[in-house]
Amino acid sequence: MWVAVAGCCHGELDKIYETLALAERRGPGPVDLLLCCGDFQAVRNEADLRCMAVPPKYRHMQTFYRYYSGEKKAPVLTLFIGGNHEASNHLQELPYGGWVAPNIYYLGLAGVVKYRGVRIGGISGIFKSHDYRKGHFECPPYNSSTIRSIYHVRNIEVYKLKQLKQPIDIFLSHDWPRSIYHYGNKKQLLKTKSFFRQEVENNTLGSPAASELLEHLKPTYWFSAHLHVKFAALMQHQAKDKGQTARATKFLALDKCLPHRDFLQILEIEHDPSAPDYLEYDIEWLTILRATDDLISVTGHLWNMPENNGLHARWDYSATEEGMKDMLEKLNHDLKVPCNFSVTAACYDPGKPQTQIQLIHRINPQTTEFCAQLGITDINVRLQKSKEEHHVCGEYEEQDDVESNDSGEDRSEYNTDTSALSSINPDEIMLDEEEEDEDSIVSAHSDMNTPSVEPSDQASEFSASFSDVRILPGSMIVSSDDTVDSTVDREGKPGGTVESGNGEDLTKVPLKRLSDEHEPEQRKKIKRRNQAIYAAVDDDDDDAA
Repeated sequence: MWVAVAGCCHGELDKIYETLALAERRGPGPVDLLLCCGDFQAVRNEADLRCMAVPPKYRHMQTFYRYYSGEKKAPVLTLFIGGNHEASNHLQELPYGGWVAPNIYYLGLAGVVKYRGVRIGGISGIFKSHDYRKGHFECPPYNSSTIRSIYHVRNIEVYKLKQLKQPIDIFLSHDWPRSIYHYGNKKQLLKTKSFFRQEVENNTLGSPAASELLEHLKPTYWFSAHLHVKFAALMQHQAKDKGQTARATKFLALDKCLPHRDFLQILEIEHDPSAPDYLEYDIEWLTILRATDDLISVTGHLWNMPENNGLHARWDYSATEEGMKDMLEKLNHDLKVPCNFSVTAACYDPGKPQTQIQLIHRINPQTTEFCAQLGITDINVRLQKSKEEHHVCGEYEEQDDVESNDSGEDRSEYNTDTSALSSINPDEIMLDEEEEDEDSIVSAHSDMNTPSVEPSDQASEFSASFSDVRILPGSMIVSSDDTVDSTVDREGKPGGTVESGNGEDLTKVPLKRLSDEHEPEQRKKIKRRNQAIYAAVDDDDDDAA
């Protein structure tokens, strides 16, 4: 089946679907599925805008509300994860995932689903070491600290994903797995994004939690966004046992949805022709959710996940055959994700703007139904009870902007905070940067995003609105020349030709790329061999947008 992958969406649903329609007309035909790698911005109304971690001047309604209201319907099944620029109050209603609009599905804080036999997992948010070991204590109305900590990845989500044993086909994360740059054309990446150099050399760019998941899950594909640059890599994993075939992960990061940016990619993914063409729950994941329900925390206190270190009675929460059988019976052997979207908040009306809509901590009926089916607790219900008893939502108000600079003690098991780039990042949107021009260079002391430059690619001969569908150079294969001087301290070696799970040479995998608009005529002289990485920019707060 044909799968489209988008980088940072920033609420530009109309533009993404229009670009996809053009790709379908000029490419292989209808796309079956669209995957979005964060900063989706499912903004329903003015109150949702106030829950986005961007300065007021960057809070724009965009077009999602039209899909939420039913005025428009997504032309293709759309799955997305959260990034660091979201209507966090909306996504918080669906911690285990759910429909944010008809045909648009959020994977939750972490999640795994199936579509036509393809197993798709993802984790929302970005990594911040000082929040990693906290519970999900935030709730609206957010203060200047919790409006950002709400989207920081927690160890409980990584722990649950690490209980998975069955193979994953596709995995989505917003920020990159740390060290992935060693497996691609690092030289070209640093040429395009020179301010990454220090982090790359120190091996601190990206998320160590995502890197841990990459090594554990070894998915066939891993897609990311956040740094606003197109970058392909191929990671060869080591086989656990002799005689086993070593698995490989094809990594692709994409840009944000803007003119001249490489934000969309179309791939052909193998699927099961006999599998249903609707979204299904993953039985192993549901079993893990049920098993780990008692591990959920809704406080801001630091804590560690159970380990096999003699301190915990139980540390293995992986799904057993018996557990999965019980779960199937609970669901009456029906794994279809119900189309039970419901409107839970007033929708934006361009003719009647309402700037004073009250922020409410809502319980979403989708989550209520899901938790009842599985026999687990809705995090928001637990959070509301804790709020009533201990006022937990306001407990950390005094922290305010502390987490924007992780200069204090690192309380995570990871010894480096990856969220803030130490280099100066032009074209960055900062929470504290409200008076500066959008394109100004921001100070280096706070959390940074990643700038972008226009991609040096051949000019398109198509319309002024969109560019052509082109083959990704080298089909995501990185030659050994591209990875010289890349010291890799993780599994596998960069470079080389690797076979996919079906024995197919990865260099033959058809991959097509889209960017937003045709590019200036003078770009035609750029040689194809220099196009393995398409550059781009960013514009946000905590980590790249």
